[in-house]
Amino acid sequence: MDETLRIALLIDADNAPAAKIDLVLNELSRHGVANVRRAYGNWKSQHLQGWERMLHPYAIQPMQQFAYSTGKNASDMAMVVDAMDLLHSGRFDAFAIVSSDADFTPLVMRLRSQNMRVFGFGDKKAPQPFVNACSTFLFLDEAPAVHADAAGQPAAGIPGQPAASKPKTTAELRQDTALVNLLRGAVDSATGDDGWAHLGTVGQYIANKSSFDSRNYGYPNLSSLIEASGLFEIRKTGQIIHVRATRAKAAKAAKSSKQSTGAAGAKTAAAK
Repeated sequence: MDETLRIALLIDADNAPAAKIDLVLNELSRHGVANVRRAYGNWKSQHLQGWERMLHPYAIQPMQQFAYSTGKNASDMAMVVDAMDLLHSGRFDAFAIVSSDADFTPLVMRLRSQNMRVFGFGDKKAPQPFVNACSTFLFLDEAPAVHADAAGQPAAGIPGQPAASKPKTTAELRQDTALVNLLRGAVDSATGDDGWAHLGTVGQYIANKSSFDSRNYGYPNLSSLIEASGLFEIRKTGQIIHVRATRAKAAKAAKSSKQSTGAAGAKTAAAK
């Protein structure tokens, strides 16, 4: 755990997969402790039976919201109201929002404006504005489901791992224009006078600019993703990692070649 955050976990049970709750909690445990765990929905609905089986094993408090009128989501409203109450209580450092609903984008932006870290979890169908608003966003679609016994209950002592989907190939990574621009921009911004960029600084730049998570591309960390892209050189000195764009190597080689050619030409002229 790199830091101990006090996290409020709020789950939109109508728009989140119950089978991935172990993954969500395991991920949050890397950053702190989720002391408040609430799931919102109409618990009289059969649609939430999967979530109902997860409540007691994971100490999640069900927040009952009736569908007062057709087409209106009372659960979303209740979740937003509770989030603001928790924010102003001053007891939390971060929030975790589990949903794929774009309606929570204003809420996330409000929390971020109060210097709250917001961990987002949802499916790949989640609208981009909602994904981008979060500090980090982890797609749950292809992540492993929670282990369960024959009765459908989560199995004790077998925590799900925050593994990623199948790793994208080098070709696929290079075809992702947004990813390539993000990585190159981060490396360029972090590059020092020696032409190399410290990986930690690159990661900070990316964190400040987007809700990027390397596991959404199938890689456990930023360094493995950068290496797999084939767009950068990697230099490791003990535990310290530096990177630079491969074009820097090509430019350096071209400059060296030009200097050599110039020197040779000077010698020829002098001989004449």
